[in-house]
Amino acid sequence: MADGRQTRNAERTRRAVLDAAVQVILDKGAAVTLAQVAAAAGVSKSGLIHHFGSRDQLVVALVEDTHERFRETVRGHLDLSENHPGKMLRAYVRALCAGSAEAATARDFTSAPMWGGLYTIPAVAPVMEENAAWWDEQLALDGISPERILIVRRAAEGIAVAAVYGEQDESSISTARDLLLELASEGTFRTPL
Repeated sequence: MADGRQTRNAERTRRAVLDAAVQVILDKGAAVTLAQVAAAAGVSKSGLIHHFGSRDQLVVALVEDTHERFRETVRGHLDLSENHPGKMLRAYVRALCAGSAEAATARDFTSAPMWGGLYTIPAVAPVMEENAAWWDEQLALDGISPERILIVRRAAEGIAVAAVYGEQDESSISTARDLLLELASEGTFRTPL
């Protein structure tokens, strides 16, 4: 019984540290210290090191966790009733262009300052490459052209980044989402009336 409780406590501490790390990095940039993350998580620096070993290990775990959380967000937007190609791409668009607090995880994923600084850590590059390959594979299975996937995917990411910087309001995000969903269904842009 004690082992199960210790495991749950370790998982809670790990989650608290990862959540705090995202917020601290989004607030202060990638040059944060373990002490800053530990303080934000409400744990001691030695407790943080017990779970992650080093700053680089924490950052790698953070990147992996953020990718997994984003994948779960996208899976949550899958519409299994859609019986035509582009299902995963449409879920990707919905996740990135949700236009609300629900899109926070997706927007963390697209935060350029956060990821730009983390790329300088050598152990992060293989994690990022593996994630990009995973998305390439998943979206390629969708049954639509690679060119269409590229355009829709990158446009959705751009909308999410613009939303992070406050450059898009809910209405424009909604309009862009609808247009991209149409394109992700082998459609073309309809001329607004």
